[in-house]
Amino acid sequence: MMNTMTRKSEHGGARLKFIIVVAIIGIVAYEGYQFIPVFYQDYQIKDLMKHEVDAAVALGKPPSWITEQLVKIGPEYEIPKDAVITPTVQDSRVELRVQFTRSIEWFPGVVHNYDFDNTVKSSNFFSVK
Repeated sequence: MMNTMTRKSEHGGARLKFIIVVAIIGIVAYEGYQFIPVFYQDYQIKDLMKHEVDAAVALGKPPSWITEQLVKIGPEYEIPKDAVITPTVQDSRVELRVQFTRSIEWFPGVVHNYDFDNTVKSSNFFSVK
């Protein structure tokens, strides 16, 4: 008889824990939905930057050619028009730096500014002409 009385006070404990776990899983899934595409896109932009730097050096193009190529291809990779693209030549290698800020909505009404700032250098086996 005493066992049933103590168990009656425990009703609802499992439901609350289930709701909390489901809420946490939902929040993590939503965050992944918001951030994973941004990180994947940044990986693609970094790969594009490396390709363009190596192509410019291999073809003997000036550093300004890289900027023209990135401006042309930029909308496909969602590079904003106000992105700062800085190609330079240092130590007989071409360097390219791209900077921009992208807004990501964490939760409805909460926005995070993600700063993309990456620098790539041409490979060692190419030489600048």
